[in-house]
Amino acid sequence: MKIVLVNVPHPAIGSRIPDDHLPPLGLLAIGGPLIDAGHDVTLIDGEFDTPGSEALALRICGHVPDIVMFGHSGSTSGHPIICAAAAAVARLDPAIRIVYGGVYPSYHWRDVLAREPHVAAIVRGEGEVTAPALVAALERDEPLERVRGIAFRKEGRPFATPPAEMIADLDACRIGWELIDHRRYSYWGGRRAVLLQFSRGCPHPCTYCGQRGFWTRWRHRDPVVFAREIARLHREHGVEFINLADENPTSSRKAWKAFLEALIAENVPVQIAGSTRADDIVRDADILHLYKRAGIVRWLLGMENTDEATLNAIRKGGSTTTDRQAINLLRRHGIISMATWVVGFGEETHTDLWRGLRQILTYDPDQIQLLYATPHRWTPYFRDVAKRRIIQTDRTKWDYKHQVLETRLSPAVLLAWVKAIEVLVQTRPKALARILLHPDPQIREAMRWYTKMGRRVWFHEIVDFVRQAARTRNGPSLEAFWGAPQDAEENALALPPRRPRAPASLSARTSYTGSASG
Repeated sequence: MKIVLVNVPHPAIGSRIPDDHLPPLGLLAIGGPLIDAGHDVTLIDGEFDTPGSEALALRICGHVPDIVMFGHSGSTSGHPIICAAAAAVARLDPAIRIVYGGVYPSYHWRDVLAREPHVAAIVRGEGEVTAPALVAALERDEPLERVRGIAFRKEGRPFATPPAEMIADLDACRIGWELIDHRRYSYWGGRRAVLLQFSRGCPHPCTYCGQRGFWTRWRHRDPVVFAREIARLHREHGVEFINLADENPTSSRKAWKAFLEALIAENVPVQIAGSTRADDIVRDADILHLYKRAGIVRWLLGMENTDEATLNAIRKGGSTTTDRQAINLLRRHGIISMATWVVGFGEETHTDLWRGLRQILTYDPDQIQLLYATPHRWTPYFRDVAKRRIIQTDRTKWDYKHQVLETRLSPAVLLAWVKAIEVLVQTRPKALARILLHPDPQIREAMRWYTKMGRRVWFHEIVDFVRQAARTRNGPSLEAFWGAPQDAEENALALPPRRPRAPASLSARTSYTGSASG
């Protein structure tokens, strides 16, 4: 069948402001198995040269596809854009079957199927196995009930099949790199770049995380195979930079160390940025030199808050002492630290924000990123704050960079605090000295690039706030806006059946295969 995969243009600041774009990994991960199943697959990346939904629909229909598959990594905030583009495609050619996948539709499948008549089916959870199975059923006109991990209309009502089985072997399905022109994608100041995953999921129980349950269980790729793929992308396509999309790639010290050693052995000059937990950095204090040798240039540390009571309430784990120690360790090894801090978890006062600022300054991170608490309906945190009012009814703004929950402080005052904290942290003498005088030219260049981007984003967010019309003083409760909590459905995938343990003598002879047990 002829299939078009579509990455819609996203309104988020991170998509509009930088000159760089990363390839849509989720769609490429679906594309490889679809190509291998014998289908004619094309990727349209709407982030490039697409002024609106109608123009994007014209591009899509120009390929005369049988099926169009929509998906976006910015799942909740991207949903309205996908709906508009899908509706435009349906108007131009009603015969095209539209399939929708991603985190948001995996949980909101009932709402999507009830409100978007042009969507024929939804892929829930991982799509590498489910999408080809769905396409095969559509091609043969077989009952969709036989396909696990999808939702569709049955007798006019939304209906979901049993969850698909979690993919245990992440190396079994290849990424369809042939669908993109690598020359179009860059990051870190124009370096040719891709997005990759070493692992999926996270073993930690943070209540606000919108991704943990989507992947159901933490798993990782074979470290040697993953290092080999990075080396091949560099040698064959000139890829210089890897941005890891993992929630927590370092969960297994054994697997992560094996990957670092394998990538060092490949001897390719690639740089890597990603996110991890501060306690993993502290755990790996004795192997951080391997991080540096493998090309790690920046870690985003998800600290979320500096208040211990808040951290305990959201079940973040770790501690402020560990956060500070991790930043110091990274600096000692020449790796940039970016600390995230989330406002809006509770009813912060001026005193709370002042105390938080002082705490961040004692952490002394190289970079800071402030975000707003953004509850997702399928997380335990949503239930905790379900009765709080919202101030943002424009769903495209539910992207962590816009305040959505009402707080004790007015939105303007909270924004002023957020912007002031960013300026004070990024322009303190220590930070400026690193930007201007750091002895490592790579770090100096990276710090300057981020500062340049940050300055543009900083002003854009203020202008965006002034122009924003959808903010409301007396918005509905969170539950009234989105619906009842769904945390009982948080795990989107079914666990594979347990395999019988091998005899001890056999286990001792079995080579390491990259299992998550490390």
